[in-house]
Amino acid sequence: MKNTTQSDNRQENFLDLKNFKGEVSVHSPGRINLIGEHIDYNGGHVLPAAIDKKIYLSFRKNGTNACHIWSKNYQTGFTIDLDEVKPSQTEWQNYILGVIHYIHELKPNTVKGFDCVIDSHLPMGSGISSSAALECGFASGLNKLFNIGLTKGEIIILSRDAEHNYVGTKCGIMDQFAVVKGKKKHLILLNCQDLEHQLIKSEFVPYQLVLLNSNVSHNLASSEYNTRRKECDEALGVVNKKYPQYKYLVEIPENVIMTFKDELPEKVYNRALYVIQENKRTLMAANALEDELFEVFGNLLYQSHHGLRNLYEVSCDELDFMVDFSKDYNYVLGSRMMGGGFGGCTINLVHQDHVSSYIEKIGKAYKEKFNIELSPIEVNISNGVEIH
Repeated sequence: MKNTTQSDNRQENFLDLKNFKGEVSVHSPGRINLIGEHIDYNGGHVLPAAIDKKIYLSFRKNGTNACHIWSKNYQTGFTIDLDEVKPSQTEWQNYILGVIHYIHELKPNTVKGFDCVIDSHLPMGSGISSSAALECGFASGLNKLFNIGLTKGEIIILSRDAEHNYVGTKCGIMDQFAVVKGKKKHLILLNCQDLEHQLIKSEFVPYQLVLLNSNVSHNLASSEYNTRRKECDEALGVVNKKYPQYKYLVEIPENVIMTFKDELPEKVYNRALYVIQENKRTLMAANALEDELFEVFGNLLYQSHHGLRNLYEVSCDELDFMVDFSKDYNYVLGSRMMGGGFGGCTINLVHQDHVSSYIEKIGKAYKEKFNIELSPIEVNISNGVEIH
């Protein structure tokens, strides 16, 4: 099959942005996950929320069989022939191509020719899920533009499938769920086995959530993400030979997995132990926040990072430095890496009276250590995808 996408770096030959008027506008948020990292694909509980940093997408019909996509961030665009949609060699295009492919599988011939302009205010590689924001926002925009009739649940699933099979990252369901279902001033305690969820008020007063972007990316996240998933599957497979009743890794009691320590490779055992412990921590964290036990919650953040660093091995020197640095300040209750790992952000619970001074102190120390500027990201809990 011929290549169905054509890139064009010349804005003047692509879309007249000055006079571009969209019929549908979409605001699609990033997300944070307070705790429960790398366990959504293991059937565990997670605690994410949508945030007020967003990707903005504008759509209009063009009356043809072609789609013209322009990214303001990359200052480039590409054209899609709707009769021949297949993966591209350019990674960011695959988030869009995958969404179109899976909409067509669910609702054939509903997507017609359109133009779309994308403007992202989400820092790439920071662990706040710009990929899910793009997928879900794009699917929601097409759904509205063409009155396709997709449910929120279908948008969540097809966006995840696009990332699995077009981008190649075997993510869980958490990112897409939070991006679509987020609610202002609430966290989502999500059971990733059956998507049952409950909303938890996100009142942290007198503390504040602070994201600190390491501004490093070690380019391991996607490949290592898939490796971790295989290691978890391997652990479950070995346990299932003796205990076939466990469908997900998180269902295995900790005392049971410990009996397999000599049977499993060390790394595989460590991955499984982390997953089982992290699922427990997430449930404890949700209870602690409901009861406003912020010190308990902060301690669980530190425990989570310890597991991610030593058992799951997805941290890096820069993230470890930031978490260790925080422990010297009693007004920081907890800190951990957030997202896929190997870079991105730490999430920190800091007393609101000391946020500015702490950012200054850790920024200076980080610069001296790594010669990299640290970027604070101020976030508030927001609604999921919104159509305007």
